[in-house]
Amino acid sequence: MANQPEHGNFIWNELNTHDPEKAKAFYTETLGWTFEAMPMEGGADYTVITRGERRIGGIFTLAAAEFAGIPDHWMTYVAVDDVDARLAKVEAAGGSIIRPGFDVAGVGRIGIVRDSGGAFLAWMTPRM
Repeated sequence: MANQPEHGNFIWNELNTHDPEKAKAFYTETLGWTFEAMPMEGGADYTVITRGERRIGGIFTLAAAEFAGIPDHWMTYVAVDDVDARLAKVEAAGGSIIRPGFDVAGVGRIGIVRDSGGAFLAWMTPRM
């Protein structure tokens, strides 16, 4: 596929926050980032971070009750050739699956893992 991100490469960074407006004000003031709303099915808009004309990341709002007590944090995404096949290898390698594979319309299939040292990372097979 043309323009398919290579397996194992970092492809996206996402701020997960309880207060997206506060975060946007901070990053506008400090880094000059701008933001655009991207409507999501059945939920609040996702915010895409832009620098000039380039999309460089996103902001996900931690609004649901399931996110209570989770601090604001950055999540990094890595392209993988097959999320489900890669997730099947996580536990044997000493990690754990935080969220099994799930589909995001128009984006791709994502799984969230904790590596053998305890760090979190999102793996994504992008939809191209």
